Parts: sequence; structure tokens; C-alpha cells
Amino acid sequence: MTVLACTCNRTQPIDAQALQAALRTPVVLHHALCRREASSFQRAACHDDELIVACTQEQRLFTELATATEGVPPPDVRPIRFVNLRETGGWSRDAQRATPKMAALLAAARLPEPEPVPTVRYVSQGRLLIVGPLEQAAALADRLSDVWQVTLLGTGGALPQVHQHPVLAGRVRALRGWLGDFTLEWVDDNPIALDLCTRCNACLQACPEGAIGLDYQVDLNVCRAHRDCVRVCEAPGAIDFTRSPEAQQATFDAVLDLRLQPAFTQHALPQGYVHLPPTLDAEQRLQRLWALRDLVGTFDKPKFFRYQQRLCAHARNERVGCRACVDVCSASAIRSDVEHNRIVVEPHLCVGCGACSTVCPSGALTFAYPDAAYQGRAIKTLLDTYRAAGGRDAVLLLHSQDAGQQLVQDWGRAARLDAALHGVPARVIPWALWHMASTGIELWLSAIAYGASQVVLLLTDEEAPQYREALQAQLAQAQAVLSGLGYSGQHMHLVQARDARDLAALDATIRTLPPAQGVAVAATYAVQADKRATLELALQHLIDHAPARPADDTIALPSEGAALGTVQVDPERCTLCMSCVGACPAGALQDNPAAPQLRFIEKNCVQCGLCVRTCPEQAVALQPRLWLHAQRREPRVLHEQPPFHCIRCGKPFGTLKGVETMLARLAAHPMFQGAAAERLKMCGDCRVIDIHTHADVRITDL
Repeated sequence: MTVLACTCNRTQPIDAQALQAALRTPVVLHHALCRREASSFQRAACHDDELIVACTQEQRLFTELATATEGVPPPDVRPIRFVNLRETGGWSRDAQRATPKMAALLAAARLPEPEPVPTVRYVSQGRLLIVGPLEQAAALADRLSDVWQVTLLGTGGALPQVHQHPVLAGRVRALRGWLGDFTLEWVDDNPIALDLCTRCNACLQACPEGAIGLDYQVDLNVCRAHRDCVRVCEAPGAIDFTRSPEAQQATFDAVLDLRLQPAFTQHALPQGYVHLPPTLDAEQRLQRLWALRDLVGTFDKPKFFRYQQRLCAHARNERVGCRACVDVCSASAIRSDVEHNRIVVEPHLCVGCGACSTVCPSGALTFAYPDAAYQGRAIKTLLDTYRAAGGRDAVLLLHSQDAGQQLVQDWGRAARLDAALHGVPARVIPWALWHMASTGIELWLSAIAYGASQVVLLLTDEEAPQYREALQAQLAQAQAVLSGLGYSGQHMHLVQARDARDLAALDATIRTLPPAQGVAVAATYAVQADKRATLELALQHLIDHAPARPADDTIALPSEGAALGTVQVDPERCTLCMSCVGACPAGALQDNPAAPQLRFIEKNCVQCGLCVRTCPEQAVALQPRLWLHAQRREPRVLHEQPPFHCIRCGKPFGTLKGVETMLARLAAHPMFQGAAAERLKMCGDCRVIDIHTHADVRITDL
């Protein structure tokens, strides 16, 4: 492998020798690689097995050069990788100290691509529905008809006189779906059928109330039933006041909505739905319309999530426990299916934000592309390389690969020109995620275990409002763990910046972050596919190297977003009916076949609350915490009672508390008096024998 680095006309310092020593691979330094030294790139692209170019500014130029150069393998055979060193550190005020960070970014670029995952397919055949005022809808339809087969759904205005596009009218009942599969349901309840109307305007002239407008629909609140319009429309027969309202349905591949309020209320709109309200400026309208023209054809995207129902803590026995994923999803792609004790994710609506996997306490939902194991390798590579190259107090800055990455680049460029800005500090390592919400507490704590001083999440306007709340809750959990273990300082941060207007505030916030205390020894474990397994590995490493431990080995955690904790049982209420055991999805609550005991493995508890909602005696409560004792991995008895012994044979069955509670509740029931009440004190075998004995006596008496 070869790394081609460039000082960009000597505007950034790059220590090629130090980078080569840290990476143990050739690093060739240039000063104008994209211009007079471009031949060096062409030679390297022809002969090197793997090639990394430390420049993203001219990525398009280098890609075109590679395509035009004979002997360069195609990208699907040997991709050339590009890394941004300039804006991420080379143009910073402390660029001279950025070599460890540069080495880390280059080392991470050497990692293989994530494993492919199943895809979700959209098939768009070119059927477009435009919803909005008829004049605007018709004008846009004319401009899009070279790509789309357009149907109009009017919300007022004048209907075009020329029958150029089909026009629908009526009350919209529902619009749902996604690219290639939108379904419109409406009720056609107007006397004028637009498909028969010739736009002759005779009805408008005949109506004495002026109840018919240029949309050729009758305003029934104004109409006084003179029916002059029916008489003048005798030939086409488009007007019929006796026509019953008719439910209609049609399918479309895409929807262009011109109304002020969108048809969909979720933050992440469905693929293929384009909202074009009148409040947009000209540039925004052009961008959205231009993108719409590219939505005809067949498209594939990764299936971003994996779901394991056996781990899901959403529901048991039609009782709802955890619904964190349903509440956080900004695309309304997740719904509750209590009847089948699960959630259902619609992959066509999923936008791949990963927030569901971040808030999922059990790991039932995991982010698949790239998965946690890949992100863990990348984070470990970044931090290991940074430390080996002499870096200290690393800050892992996680941001999205779209708006977040653009913001980081703008920050670096602005610092080059504005002396008031510092730029990305040398100890801050930016790392792009598919989406900002796709990593959670197990990866953040793993970053600290791998040697990071701090983890910073950078949010922009592209993230849904509920993401901030969910991420803040998860960050609070992680910080509580670290503070409770004696690691001083603030390790977890969430920073929000809308766009380039907030660069000064972003620059000041990141630059002034004081380092927090990290681990004395960096972890060596690998991030697992199972979220809880990774969380346990991170916790154990942090516990093993904790600067201080609480005297009672207990760290209290915030209740919001907690995925660790214990269960408290009220012994005065609990009858050991074991309903909670049957409801527990994580195997944290267990019975004991050999004795009337309720046992609990704290490590397994995900704090979903199903036990609380299932308990008929309201005897169970949750307590978020991290218990550091080794017994958290072993069963311990939460509650036990003496057994109740059968009054006939003496065999134990049930518990004393359970039988006493049952007797008390049934004491006044007419079916359980006398001998029947005594049978409640018998085991199952003796109860059957007693019933048959008394039945034989009655037959003998007859």
C-alpha cells in the first residue's frame, strides 16, 4: 500500500516520515499532486496494489485521471481511497501537532469495506401524482411530462381547459406508501364527474348562485338545488346530483405535494414523496424538482437493520413494555404489533438513521450497514494508531457523512481564512457515520475503553428533534457510569450546529473542551455483534481500571433511557405467581424448580418494565443502576416464601402466601364454600381424588 500526501501548495504541514513510521507503509509527499505532480498519481494508480490519496478536494479529478489512464484497474476491482487531512487538521492553528490524528485517519482508511447486506428494492414506473392548486399543478405537470405520466389532484384553483392530464377530485381519505408504491384513497362525492366534463362552461353561466367554480366542482354549501346546471349539461351528462359518494383508490410511484402542510407528518418523509410548499425559495424548489426527475427506474438501498424478535422487550402476553424504537423513529417505519409480541419495521420507509438500535436496550434491533463490529474496528484503529503515534487525550468527534461532514469541512476552510477561528484541534479525530444516531452507549463506552478522553456527537439540522433527546439520555447514562467509576471530567458531549452560521460557536466549544480522565490501559477486545455482549466487555474493562469505586459497589443511573438496573420486589405483595418470569424477555427473572423462589440475574436486565406491567399484585418496581459486584452475573434470590403443604397428603404445592391470598379472595364466592373451599388447600392429585370420592358418595345415596 502507498499513501500519496500533499501539502496543498505548502499550506499545511505534513510530516511524511512520522506518518510512514506510524503506518509502516510508504508515504510519498507532494506539494501540487493535483496539478504539475499528477503524473505521480497516475504511476501509483497503475502499479500499487492499494492506494490512498490524502486529498478529497480534488477527488473527482483524480477519479477521472484514473479512468483515463491505461493500466489502472477499475474501481470495482481496486478502489482508490481518499482521506481529508486538510480541513480535518492541516488547516488548524495547531496543525504542527496533528500528525497522530493524520496517521489515525489514514490507518482507518485501510480497513476493508463493510460486509454487504440484503437490499431493499424500489420500482418506479413513472406514475406521478401532483397535489395542489390546479394552475400550479398543471404548469409543473407540463414541465415534468417528458419523464412522468402525471395525474393532478386539485385543491382549488382553475382547471386547465385542455384535457392534457387526468384530474382527480374529491375528499382525500389517506395517502400512504413509498417510491413505487403510493396508495391514494379518496371519496368522489361531487355531482360533477371531471372525466366527463368538457369544460364548456355552460354550467357556470347557468348556476344562479355561482356555486360552480373554475375547478368545475359544485360548492354544496352554496347550491340551492335549482338544477339549471344539469339541464345545460344534458349532452355530456357530467352532472348528476343523485350519484352516490364513491370510494376511490389509485396507485402512484411518486407524489409531488404543493400544499403548505405536507401529507406526511414524520420528520423523514417517504422516499418518492416531494414536498414543494410555496414558502420555499427558488433554489430549494429547483433542487427538489431536479431530484424528482431522477426517481424513475429501479433503485436499491441497503436494509439497514436486523431484528431478532426473541430478544425484543416490546411486548409479552399482549402487554407493552419497551417502545423506545417506536417512539424515536423519525420515518414512522416502526409500528407496534402487540398481538404477536413484537414490533414491525417497514424497510421501504426506513431511512437508515439507526436511532432505533441506539435506544434499543436488548440489542433486538441492530444497525446493519455498517454494523457495530465494523464501527468498533474503525474506532479501535483510530485510537490505537493515534496513541502509537504519540497522540494524547483523543476526542472522537462523531458526525454524519452528509451535513455533518460538510460542516467539518466548512470549519476547516473557514479557519484557513479567519484568524479568529482555531479549526479542528489536533486532538480531535472526526469520524463520519452513515447517520449521527447510529451509534450507542456500547460503542461510546468502548471508545473510552480503547483510550479516548472524550466522545462528542455533532448534530446538525438534518437530524430529527427526537434524536437529540434520545442521544442526550444515552450520553447521560454513559457519563453516569464513568463518573461513578471515578473517571474525572466530562467524557460525553452533544454539540449542535445548524450550518456554517454556527462555526464560531462550534469552534469555541470544541477548542475549549478540557481533557477528561481516560483509562490507564487501553482495551484490546473486539466489538461484538451482540449489543449487550459489547456493553459488558466495555463495562468490565472500565470497572477493572476504575480510579475509584463506590463503597457500596452501586452507581445510580438516570431513569430515562436506562438499560441497566435491578428489580425490587415488595415481599408483602408478591405471591410468587411467577408472572414476571414468564414476561421477562431477557431471562433476568427466573424461578427455582426446587423451591418457591424468585431469582434474578442483574446483568441480563434491560429495564423494559414488562415485569412491572405484568405483575397482578403490583409488587415489582425497577431501579436503574450499575452494580459492580461480581454477583451481578449470577442468580440471586429476590424473594422466597415457605411452601404450602397439602392438607391431605402433606406434599408441598404453591406458596403459603399464594394460597392464603387465593383463599381470602374467594372466601365470599358461592362456588367455594364448605368442602370446595377445603379443596383449595389440596394439591392437584388430592383435589381430584376428593372430588371423585364425594361424587361416589352421592351416587351411593341415590
